[in-house]
Amino acid sequence: MKFLLKDSYLAFIKNSVGCQSFRNLFFGMDGRKQDITKNGKDSCAYFVSTVLLRFDLVKEIHATVAGTIKDLEDFGWFKLKKPKKGAVLVWEKKKIGESESFHIGFYLGNKKAISNSSKKGFPVIHHYTFGNKRKIIKILWNKKLGLQKISS
Repeated sequence: MKFLLKDSYLAFIKNSVGCQSFRNLFFGMDGRKQDITKNGKDSCAYFVSTVLLRFDLVKEIHATVAGTIKDLEDFGWFKLKKPKKGAVLVWEKKKIGESESFHIGFYLGNKKAISNSSKKGFPVIHHYTFGNKRKIIKILWNKKLGLQKISS
């Protein structure tokens, strides 16, 4: 019997739609407990890094997109020109409320992605460019998922 990493990984990602588990990430700051993901509003990096850690594809859980990207790169993830099922997508900075932030999620295939919705507070499936409203700035892949590196 052989563990099928990519199939299990993709199923786990798809099964996370609507999951409330990624809403809260608490840190002790200034002597008090704070939910730094703001009840799911800022949970995209937490969602992605938690899934990746489950499959030993990063070193730790992250609360920021920048920290997640650094861990991905340190762990051997590399850039692709076109997304493949299971690739990690990083979207450009966009102003949401008072702040600008990057966004991170997974590519599902057929122009669909899954990422944490800041409005709903949990992972949702959506068009991979949010209907051409948000540009993808990085597509990352790990050889453990079975694809040869494509030079950029």
